[in-house]
Amino acid sequence: MARYTGPRCELCRYIGDKLMLKGDKCTSPRCVFERRGNVPPGGRPKMRRRISDRGMQLREKQKVRFTYGVLEAQFRRFFAEADRLPGMTSDNLLILLERRLDNVVYQLGFGDSRAQARQIVRHGHIRVNDRRVNIPSYLIKADDTITWRPQSSRTELYKVVAERVASRNVPGWLKLDEQQMKGTVLRLPTTEDVDSRLSGKAVVEYYSR
Repeated sequence: MARYTGPRCELCRYIGDKLMLKGDKCTSPRCVFERRGNVPPGGRPKMRRRISDRGMQLREKQKVRFTYGVLEAQFRRFFAEADRLPGMTSDNLLILLERRLDNVVYQLGFGDSRAQARQIVRHGHIRVNDRRVNIPSYLIKADDTITWRPQSSRTELYKVVAERVASRNVPGWLKLDEQQMKGTVLRLPTTEDVDSRLSGKAVVEYYSR
């Protein structure tokens, strides 16, 4: 499955905001954005050119896409699905992205970042309702349970995750059993559960032109 393989720190510098794409490194002194955040990738211009309304919409769209680690073609498919659902397309889009299995694994603290969570899912470590699922874009539903595959509990990765999972703040629509390393979807997420920095409205405006 296609994924972005370039330097993630440049994505944050392009957007002009820290997107937490590299987990703990983003909160450490090694964070490139903290050291060079005001300088966009590709050079050191003396002054930034004024961004048009269209440019701002593009930047906000890219911010959502980069945050969830989705390439453009797949992002458009999510948008098309959100447009078909009843309700506001902007809200539907963010909720669909939040329901992705790789995002849920990240929100439960099983992955240090969404990129790592995606890799954990792709390697077959995760089970949904006792069934192995290795598709990062799989959409979870209310009452679903997310657990580790029994064989994966013997890996070094699992041991590292189990030690740090207690420090994770799990969102209210999820429940985490730290002892069993089991997550439960209490309800579907709402727009209030989505990062407030993300604008679904700007995405709709961008694709509507």
